[in-house]
Amino acid sequence: MFSIGQWALISIFSHFLFIYFTWRVIVSINIDSIIRKGRVTEARILMFFVAVVIGAGVSRFFLDILQWSGDLVYLF
Repeated sequence: MFSIGQWALISIFSHFLFIYFTWRVIVSINIDSIIRKGRVTEARILMFFVAVVIGAGVSRFFLDILQWSGDLVYLF
């Protein structure tokens, strides 16, 4: 379906896109009440890592669905 280079480009773009979407959702949640004073930087770093983990997982899910749906032609 796609060449290796095209698949790599789609994967990179997908991961960045879903990480960005996840970051926007996490930032929109009001977690100021849980953060201790003086620990804002650490909280932002943690939020970034959580966004990367969730975003990459969702991206991997969609990329797998895309690949599997392309492989369905080999079923018949």
